[in-house]
Amino acid sequence: MGDVEHGLRIIRELHKITKDFDFLFAIKFQYRDLDTFIHPDYKDRTDLKYVKRFMETNLSESERELLKEEAEKLGFLTICTPFDENSVTLIEKHDYNVIKIASCSFTDWPLLERISEIKKPIIASTAGVSLEEIDKVVSFFEHRDKTFCLMHCIGEYPTTKKNLQLNQIDLLKKRYPGVPIGYSTHESPDNYEAIGIAIGKGASVFERHVAVRTDKYAINAYSSAPKHIAAWLQAAQESFEICGISEKRFDGTEKEKIDLRGLQRGVFAQTHIKKGEKVDSSNTFLAIPNLEKQIVANQLSKYSEFVANSDIDANKAVLITDISLTNLRDKVLQIVKKTRELLIESKVVLPDKLEMEISHHYGIDKFEEWGATIINCINREYCKKLIILLPDQNHPVHYHKKKEETFHVLYGDMTVNINGEEKNCKAGDMVIVEREIRHSFSSANGAIFEEISTTHYNDDSFYDDSNVIKNKNRKTAMTFRSDWLLKPVS
Repeated sequence: MGDVEHGLRIIRELHKITKDFDFLFAIKFQYRDLDTFIHPDYKDRTDLKYVKRFMETNLSESERELLKEEAEKLGFLTICTPFDENSVTLIEKHDYNVIKIASCSFTDWPLLERISEIKKPIIASTAGVSLEEIDKVVSFFEHRDKTFCLMHCIGEYPTTKKNLQLNQIDLLKKRYPGVPIGYSTHESPDNYEAIGIAIGKGASVFERHVAVRTDKYAINAYSSAPKHIAAWLQAAQESFEICGISEKRFDGTEKEKIDLRGLQRGVFAQTHIKKGEKVDSSNTFLAIPNLEKQIVANQLSKYSEFVANSDIDANKAVLITDISLTNLRDKVLQIVKKTRELLIESKVVLPDKLEMEISHHYGIDKFEEWGATIINCINREYCKKLIILLPDQNHPVHYHKKKEETFHVLYGDMTVNINGEEKNCKAGDMVIVEREIRHSFSSANGAIFEEISTTHYNDDSFYDDSNVIKNKNRKTAMTFRSDWLLKPVS
């Protein structure tokens, strides 16, 4: 209003409201150098709305500093919008925390060039601006290493509900990842819904016009009185509480955990389980209710291996104290990553969603020494598998009674031992292994080969080493995904 005392009153009234909220607050001012901003031939024109308003409400430099100092004294950050280059210089002199770019100046390139020279963060409103223009300004700021925020804004004063267009926040967040997105509001002061929706969409900076009604001064239709600001901030606070944490997974409440636990099936012994025996689906069943410290179905996974620490009677709950747990996930992921690297290096192309087995004859901890990764491509009257050997990996001596097979080396090197006779193979070599012929294979540097055979039967592999035979859990089944070859596996 061009009234410094009224300006001070607005700042003080806002402080009374904002001090009760745990947000970071700023007071924003506007600077115009009217000697240059308005053409000299038009300065006395009272029929031009903006010329009349700016001339009648102009403040001196010392008055502007007085208002800024009062805002800082009460703990506010300070922001200022320049509308011309001289005002940027004055903002720099007065040392504001942040520079604001009004929507009307969003593509005022001479002004943007001057603003970019100052080492201040920038907030820019986007009312009436096309995506192509926003792209250009974002690129302009990024190339100059500026810290900036984009504000969704509708330049309609006041903005009707149907024109708020809050989905634009989604568009800006998706198009400019890493750039904070805010919301500059011009809706009716008693609209407390829009702020909640904007927060739900991820806006993090908010701008609101404020005013204080007096006998001398009225309030326009888009500015909020202190009572409106209090209700608006309360709505914002509740919205943040409702939306909760972001950027990481919510751990849940204790009540939620207790309630969910009560609905989970517990693991019970189906038969008498002896100490040292593996606890799995073959000797357990699942039912409610579960007991305190009982293993539940949600803990069962192909990557979790349970072994009984003591005998467990039939129908008894399997407690955490009854078993030892080995989590295989990290080891399996490590194996998959090494296999992936070899496949990428070989340039072997595979279909999506094939059955895959990690074969670990002496336990998964010894996989790098004894084992292989087997991808099952097809198994009919004919069969094709892809077998992957890591460097220095061995596959123990065995034979088949029903299956005859041919090895075709696609990549790397391998040594095939047939009835005690070794054959060194390279890419392109083929080796035939007839029925009931003992054979083993290994690789010094890693290898990928096709196993082409007659039908494969699960009970048709016979190992010389009884320790392999005793290991009933020597395979970990998975599904091969072709996109593993395009992006890291996690």
